Amino acid sequence: MNDAFPALGGTDGSRSWFERAQASLAGGISSSARLTSTGPHPYPLYMHSGSGSRIRDVDGNEYIDYLISYGSAILGHASPLLTDALTDVLHSGTMFGTCNVPEVELAELICRMVPCADLVRFANSGSEAVQGAVRAARGYTGRSRILKFEGHYHGWSDTLAISNRPTVAEAGPYDTPHPVPHSPGIPAGVVDDVVVCPWNDPAALRDVLDAHPELAAVICEPIVANNACTMPDPGFLDLLREECTARRIVLIFDEVCTGFRTGPGGAQTLFGVVPDLAVFSKALGGGLPIAAFAGRREVMEPLALARVKHGGTYNASPLCATAALVTLRALNDPAVTKRIDETGRRVMETVRRAAHDAGVPCAVQGVGAMFQVVFSPDGTPTRQYRDLLRADQPRYDAFRHELLTRGVHTNAYGMACWFVPATVSDDDLDATCRAIGEAFKVL
Repeated sequence: MNDAFPALGGTDGSRSWFERAQASLAGGISSSARLTSTGPHPYPLYMHSGSGSRIRDVDGNEYIDYLISYGSAILGHASPLLTDALTDVLHSGTMFGTCNVPEVELAELICRMVPCADLVRFANSGSEAVQGAVRAARGYTGRSRILKFEGHYHGWSDTLAISNRPTVAEAGPYDTPHPVPHSPGIPAGVVDDVVVCPWNDPAALRDVLDAHPELAAVICEPIVANNACTMPDPGFLDLLREECTARRIVLIFDEVCTGFRTGPGGAQTLFGVVPDLAVFSKALGGGLPIAAFAGRREVMEPLALARVKHGGTYNASPLCATAALVTLRALNDPAVTKRIDETGRRVMETVRRAAHDAGVPCAVQGVGAMFQVVFSPDGTPTRQYRDLLRADQPRYDAFRHELLTRGVHTNAYGMACWFVPATVSDDDLDATCRAIGEAFKVL
């Protein structure tokens, strides 16, 4: 680690690149999520290289990485498994805009791993795959409206960019929240097609379902990665399944973050609840851009017959399909996901102990593979989005900054989560736990 980095004197290269970028990139960034800072300095870090669980910025500072490309680089950066396989594809042709062998082998593997997957379609990002799943549900049911849960994130596109981060004033009544567009530029007609409900509230759910018999689908993040890994209450996912079945509503699990990371079958295996459709990305490609939606044959059949349209020039290119195939073959070994989970659980327990010893109230919530530290007022875990609005965000920012100065790179947003790669070594884990203990002493 760079001993000079705690004073943040060693990131001038990142500052310089950000100043340069603002002349050609809108806001100096390629994604709104990248407008993060190194703490007191108003610029993001620029990464230069990575290997395994570690990344290095343009100034040569090294970090143990728990952002890990927002969970995508699950096998670590520059994984030899991937680089060896992809080198062959680079020489033989990365894409042809035609059918290819790796996409078939990949779809077959997903069907073996994922309980709900009778048929699969590929896309390039989680946002695209969510759009595909929603269109499939609408085409199958002949209905238009979608129920989503307040605070759950399903991509940046208009289809479901509703009530991701509303203020209390915008959100309206607790039990019947207002649908709030995530951004200017989202048409009112799109907003009107989305019904919003609080998470983990059976009575509110039943009331909303009773009031809206015209729903095509209910969509949720089974572990709410974008609500600081808020977990489902025991039985809540089962209730969702029962209500959707009884009302002939398509149940969609957004497993963009949980898929394959929480185990070979994702959250639906972890919780024993099988949706009608599920959406995957992030860990699926091991760091390359690929996504998928998969589901019951009956729901996917209109796509198979081309009655419901779905396309994409880049869908499951040989390069991305090969990366996903290599990644899923590795993650299909329960020992790999077990190691990820055990690593994360040790970090979670270290945070709990350090917080207790320092007298700092906080909750550590999620599962080993993906979790978050929430500085809630009394240290209790969150159950729904509005609980997070009472969390101490400045304290999270300080915690994240103290970790960063000690060479531990985590998500800059307190409403997001840590992702654990498969490549965290024992030395990495020890260093992480030491950094956590030191950070809490400062807090």
